Amino acid sequence: MDFAQAIIEATSDVFNTMVMLEAAPGAPATEKTTAFSDAISGILGFSGDIKGMLRINCPNQVAMAITGSLLGMEVEEIDDDVRDAIGEIANMVAGGLKIYFARHNQNIELSIPTAIGGQAYTVHSLANAEWVAVPFTLANGVMLVELQFVGLK
Repeated sequence: MDFAQAIIEATSDVFNTMVMLEAAPGAPATEKTTAFSDAISGILGFSGDIKGMLRINCPNQVAMAITGSLLGMEVEEIDDDVRDAIGEIANMVAGGLKIYFARHNQNIELSIPTAIGGQAYTVHSLANAEWVAVPFTLANGVMLVELQFVGLK
């Protein structure tokens, strides 16, 4: 399976059909990013044939732009709407990945998404997992969509 391509397809589909913002994929990252500043991360775990986590990391300006476009309103601060929207984006992208995995006979179940953020935070998870991260450039900055996984058959 081409996990970078799966991330690109799932994320592009969500942004083209639900968010209505251009999100241009870049080359997959070569190093893990665990520390974030003035950002929000939408996180969703999954289990089944493959176990892992999807994380979408957005600088605050990108998160507000995504939320504004998704909800059709002006967003000027990080609030519950922004946190909920970024969690929901993670949920929708994970849904696309679930379909991709099913086409390759790998079934997963998704957890409920969550969002974390702040002026400075670090995210560590699945220490021994394989990972793929793809940056997406939007008009307001770059978000990173990361997939960590174990248990691939």
